[in-house]
Amino acid sequence: MDAAGHVNNVVYLRWFEHARVVYLDELHYPIVMEEDKDDWPGVILAKQDCKYLRPVTYPDQITLGIKVTEMQEDRFIMHCHMYSKKHRRLVAIANATIVTYDYRHQRKAPVPDVLRDGIHQLEQKASTP
Repeated sequence: MDAAGHVNNVVYLRWFEHARVVYLDELHYPIVMEEDKDDWPGVILAKQDCKYLRPVTYPDQITLGIKVTEMQEDRFIMHCHMYSKKHRRLVAIANATIVTYDYRHQRKAPVPDVLRDGIHQLEQKASTP
């Protein structure tokens, strides 16, 4: 909470980060590279932005919605909405650029098919009523 009684802006970014981690967990894509999957590139946050639309105050419950909105050769863009139960409206919007990164060779890497296909399947599943 800040001096005005609002949730601090850094907390919004942590909540969005949590949503990204949950999304990747849903794909069963390792965030921390495992020895048997060390040929897969990792993922790293390259850029993020957040538009604060309305302050969140205690007590409140928030809901996050996240989806991949763009896929490129070595990165994808995640778009996230934060909704307030108390205000019954959207309170923040965030975008994150996630780069696939070969930590062993210290360079960007193409998005592997297993990750690309997993994202496609998860997005299809989420858009099916």
